[in-house]
Amino acid sequence: MNKTSGRRSVLKKIAAGAGILSFPLSMGSALAATEKALGPKLNGKINHSVCKWCYSKIPLETFAQEVKKLGMTSIELLGPEEWPVIKKYGLTCALPWGEGLTRSIDKGFNDPANHEELIKGFEDVIPKVQAAGYDKIICFSGNRRGMSDADGLRNCAAGLKRLIPIAEKHNVTLVMELLNSKVNHKDYMCDRTEWGAALCDMVGSEKFKLLYDIYHMQIQEGDVIATIKKYHKYIAHYHTGGVPGRHEIDETQELYYPSIMKAIVETGYKGFVGQEFVPSRKDDIASLKQGVTICDIA
Repeated sequence: MNKTSGRRSVLKKIAAGAGILSFPLSMGSALAATEKALGPKLNGKINHSVCKWCYSKIPLETFAQEVKKLGMTSIELLGPEEWPVIKKYGLTCALPWGEGLTRSIDKGFNDPANHEELIKGFEDVIPKVQAAGYDKIICFSGNRRGMSDADGLRNCAAGLKRLIPIAEKHNVTLVMELLNSKVNHKDYMCDRTEWGAALCDMVGSEKFKLLYDIYHMQIQEGDVIATIKKYHKYIAHYHTGGVPGRHEIDETQELYYPSIMKAIVETGYKGFVGQEFVPSRKDDIASLKQGVTICDIA
């Protein structure tokens, strides 16, 4: 078997095993799409990133090499100690972690008792983000713990406004993640796009925006494409994930990601889309290849 036919045989196995052929694609176009994902050149309409925590079994350096082979340019949700590893392979970190309490999901800006520690932490890490050549950092609202939405908005805005001057100085955008409170993050406050957009308006700076996690918002509120179109000006980053289960984004779940990617591109979005599904099959990298292929619209 020559190298070309051998590669095509492998591609057929990957495509069939990952379920990519169940989308409305012909055998030929599915193989062509999969083969494209294996090479260094993608279509360019979507900037592809991936969240490292979903691939915890793979050492970061090995993972960076695999991501590079796919033609992707970012591994995200990494902290300062990990950034030098991906830089070795010419990769960026589209959405970095902070340190300490800045990584906390349930203890966030909605509780004034957390403000001093959060502000100290972000004031320390934001200059590091800029120095590394990055321009965003993730943050969280925290859990309600009986707090009203209105009080949560006021408290979050008060804490975030204290950080805006340093964010603006270093050209770093604070990006608050929208998470579902029905299944994965019980009691989390920033669980609806409308609430997050209201917070953006209260903060009143382009250096505070939202991370629209498609998986989480499909569970919490649905109507994904219409919501993206309505609120796109507030969104600085996107994450994927299959619903239900947060696994592969293929025919095993209820969303059709090529249409979602098309809607995102039509809003004029130029940022990254981060794959954040947890692979459920034997070959994690094959699942990642499939996810990139599905989202790499022409």
